Amino acid sequence: MAQAPPAAYKEAPAPDAAAGDWKVALPQDAMLHGKWWEIYNDTELNGLEDKLNIDNLTIKVYFENFMQARAIVAEVRSQLFPTVSFGPSFTRSQASANSGGSSGPKAQSNLIALPFNASWEPDLWGRIHSQVREAQYNAQVSAADLENERLSEQASLAEFFFEIRGQDALMAVYQQTVADDQKSLDLTRSQYETGVGTQIAVVEAQNTLQNAQSVLINLGVARAQYEHAIAVLTGVDPSSFSVPVRALSAIPPAIPIGVPSQLLERRPDIAASERVMASANTAIGVAHTAFFPTLTLSAQGGLESSTLMHLFDWPSRFWSVGPSLSQVIYQGGLQRATAMQYAAIYNGDVDSYRQTVLSAFQQVEDALAAVRILSQQIQQQEQAEKSAQQVVDLETARYETGVDPYINVVTAQNTLLADRQTLTTLHTQVMTASVQLIEALGGGWDSTQLPTPQQVTTKITPAETAIQR
Repeated sequence: MAQAPPAAYKEAPAPDAAAGDWKVALPQDAMLHGKWWEIYNDTELNGLEDKLNIDNLTIKVYFENFMQARAIVAEVRSQLFPTVSFGPSFTRSQASANSGGSSGPKAQSNLIALPFNASWEPDLWGRIHSQVREAQYNAQVSAADLENERLSEQASLAEFFFEIRGQDALMAVYQQTVADDQKSLDLTRSQYETGVGTQIAVVEAQNTLQNAQSVLINLGVARAQYEHAIAVLTGVDPSSFSVPVRALSAIPPAIPIGVPSQLLERRPDIAASERVMASANTAIGVAHTAFFPTLTLSAQGGLESSTLMHLFDWPSRFWSVGPSLSQVIYQGGLQRATAMQYAAIYNGDVDSYRQTVLSAFQQVEDALAAVRILSQQIQQQEQAEKSAQQVVDLETARYETGVDPYINVVTAQNTLLADRQTLTTLHTQVMTASVQLIEALGGGWDSTQLPTPQQVTTKITPAETAIQR
């Protein structure tokens, strides 16, 4: 159906290549299982994810869609069985005096009936069985969509969580910068007051401090928005939810990426696309059954009497039974056009499946490249930060001894701040990229968790409907 997957991912780091602090897991850990977020070893993240799995409202919507799809299976399957109805009735009537040949008033009459009706359409050509299979496949699609949405919500929460931690780390950087700038301002003011420094140095130091304070305040905007987003994901009113301040200190864990051929079994969106294709293929068979006649077996029987006293007497019985056959002779080519329509739908679904598979491999390769390259960049940026700190120390010493003007110190401080900000942002990016990689790999899901056609056909229990309540 699709191009054969490669033997290995192109963007995965080679065993002997430097990839910063990140590496792939050993081959024996080829797949993540279950609660994939626990790989980060963060108890706060674990608690939020567990709450999301219970209280996320979007997941609840998809769960109800799955319950609806299972109910549709039962609805379609009911056509395999006879339909029996019971319609008791009582009629009191009087004929018109002018309706008959004789004159005079007509007698009134009563009719009490207890009829039973039964009809059954044998599935001679497999139409109903095909419709049942189609409904089962659609229910599997709904189940896969549920798991895909669950994974998406889980990944979004983890990304927002690390974004908050990144904002906390940036705030720590700027808090330290504000403290350092305040010391520099105090120093330049002291030198100016003793006649050693200049007023412009004081103004420059003051401006540097004010800019850092302004950026520090602005960082609260993004943090608040990420916090509110997590609240909504966990089904909590943002007004009553908060995430404690704690700077990001984690590094991306060793993620088991497995081999490309496993990806087809690990992603719920690929499973959903494949089931859509199977459903469309079954619909073609349903369309072809319209070319064959329909046989209906019907029967009627019961009791009928003018008085309740004799309703249950043996002579009050009545019955009728007989088959009927229906065959469309001419509809202007409707059946053939319908079959061609479903064939085109199937071909489109095949192409959509292939596109889904290609997009899945792209997302994995993108995330692998991001984690690998960002990890390498972090190592380089750490060296740049150390160099910038050395420049600040040297320029500060030269300024204090009167060799260089204060503007040189400001320039060095701005470079150091930019390097620290870049390094902190890179740490945040590599963590969110690792989450994106896990999501691209399908999280802890695999195709064995997809319910079988038999499982989606079983009767829905009250316990199942209460899972997401």
